[in-house]
Amino acid sequence: MQPWSINFSGRFDEVVFHSEVLKGNPLHDPAERPLWIYVPPGYDQEPERRYPSIYMIQGLTGQLDMWRNRSAFRKNFPELADEAFASGEIPPCIIVWVDCWTSLGGSQFLDSPATGRYHTYLCDEIVPWIDAHYRTLAKREHRGIAGKSSGGYGAMITPMLRPDLWGGLATHAGDALFENCYQPGFRESVRALRDSYDGSFETFWQDLQTRPAFSKGSDGSLLNDWCMAACYSADEDGKVQMPYDPATGEMRPEVWERWLRWDPVRMVPKNVDVLHTMKAIYIDAGKRDQFYLDLGADAFRRALEQIGITDVFFELFDGTHSSIEYRYPLSLKYLAERLSP
Repeated sequence: MQPWSINFSGRFDEVVFHSEVLKGNPLHDPAERPLWIYVPPGYDQEPERRYPSIYMIQGLTGQLDMWRNRSAFRKNFPELADEAFASGEIPPCIIVWVDCWTSLGGSQFLDSPATGRYHTYLCDEIVPWIDAHYRTLAKREHRGIAGKSSGGYGAMITPMLRPDLWGGLATHAGDALFENCYQPGFRESVRALRDSYDGSFETFWQDLQTRPAFSKGSDGSLLNDWCMAACYSADEDGKVQMPYDPATGEMRPEVWERWLRWDPVRMVPKNVDVLHTMKAIYIDAGKRDQFYLDLGADAFRRALEQIGITDVFFELFDGTHSSIEYRYPLSLKYLAERLSP
């Protein structure tokens, strides 16, 4: 296997998207964002043909160019996808890679007064632009969304929030069942705040900017807690409310409840009619996921089952949260088959 990029059978377009809704965002993050569009082999040779579209969204701390990262002796996802299209293994579709990075690590693909309007950016700016500039089948029945980790979270909740746009979803180890994937890390953060940062998240962020990120063992839990709070429990004025007392670790039930409202497992019973219209639901996770997101995946499946949705793809495979890019073509194939006319 060659250790550098391949010659693609399809075509990658790389553009800079100038967002109106991200202008003046609270974090002063760029409103100009990279956007990748992949069109399958044959797209330019069949000018009358239209295609389903599948949107790929990234995990926490991810940025768009990381999709080209490669593990040793493995192809990355864009290469795997192109190979599968070229072989005919996957029905042709348009793939859209969207960047919703923030300087806190991510946006959870939500609108928040502490981070910016990333849900609106994705749904009301990117989707219409893609449909206007590429030959998509511009109906929800032919549009899907997929991602891993925080991207998997976004893939679960975005169709529930905007059922007019999305007919299929694929979640790889998406954030779900918050008491399992988030709450255990709170105690680690409280210790780190006490021992290293005088109980202050502000001091943590100041320290992080002076050294290589993640060079301290507590960086992950502290960044994750603050970023999630900025997405799930920020006040209208942008003040970030933590679900626990940073000095003691004691839970703040009223703030924690704000988080739980965004838990995909708990959102299912509130979106019964919407979920019954979905053409494709794909769920997987590694059995040894370090963040126990396999439990969230199963809980999401069970919540769907309880409202009568059993036509889903579900698998707990032998793996962890890391290096599972080889799973992405599986969900891409599932979505492409179900969203094709």
